[in-house]
Amino acid sequence: MKKDALAVRFRKGLRQWAAVLPFITVGLVLFVTFVLYPQIKNIYIAFTDYSIMPGAETPFVGFANFQRAFEGMFERGTDAYYFWISFRNNILAVLITVPGQLVLGLLVAVMIHNLKFGKNIYKSMFYIAVICDWVVVANIFDYIFQPDDGSLVNYILLQLHIIKEPIAWLQETWTGNFVIWVFSIWKGFGWVMIIYTAALQGISNDLYEAATIDGANTVEKFFYVTLPSIKGTTFYLLINLINGAMNIFTQVFLLTKGDPVGTTDVMMNYIYTRAFNYFEFSYAAACGLMMGVFVFATSMFLKRYLRYGQDT
Repeated sequence: MKKDALAVRFRKGLRQWAAVLPFITVGLVLFVTFVLYPQIKNIYIAFTDYSIMPGAETPFVGFANFQRAFEGMFERGTDAYYFWISFRNNILAVLITVPGQLVLGLLVAVMIHNLKFGKNIYKSMFYIAVICDWVVVANIFDYIFQPDDGSLVNYILLQLHIIKEPIAWLQETWTGNFVIWVFSIWKGFGWVMIIYTAALQGISNDLYEAATIDGANTVEKFFYVTLPSIKGTTFYLLINLINGAMNIFTQVFLLTKGDPVGTTDVMMNYIYTRAFNYFEFSYAAACGLMMGVFVFATSMFLKRYLRYGQDT
């Protein structure tokens, strides 16, 4: 009887898979071709001295490519030095752009949510930056942050007597990073605003009415009603924004290209340069693998920690 039951369940499972397979085949093929296989090939390349030349040998080198990212990390001019400069810039981007986008997006969402008229107009206005082409926005930022006194930012600062001479914004380490951070916040907070406006619509008015009866003012309602009610949305945004900040590339590539001397590089730009400018594919693959492990571990830690905080 048990064998008959197992056979029935097996045949039923086959029929189910046969019914579902036509719908998932295309997606499965695309996933294997463009996601799974490149990931496996990247891991293979990271442990070898890979060459793109046809017929060239690809000897196994173990952890040599990974060690290269740590040898001489405090010595200026070494590969490891610029690797950790890029990693530092990624961490700073997370610490600055993620809170910036969250806070700005939430404040704008709350203001729009409390409007009686024109909500969609303001949503569209703030969301324009998100859908604008990266190249167009980068050209605008490059223009307004020009190093001469005729650029918009320098002209305003000179007229206000905040600075005495024009600043070469994109040609210095920290001012270049500052422009990249501003670019990232301005380009991304509109998406945060849209997500938060949807979350705010799901908060029951009964909660605000109860808070009003208890004598809560507007600020207290925000901190004790609004924020706890959108905690799940904030968690979702936080994970996505951190992953986005750790994968910054376009801003750096279009604005500074890592200059001066790689001090505004981020990991994605550093990996791209090593792979396609210096053809060091194995070292680039090792750097990318370390970066992926770090991002994955950070995401899992935040997921576990924040979920635990929500449950308690």
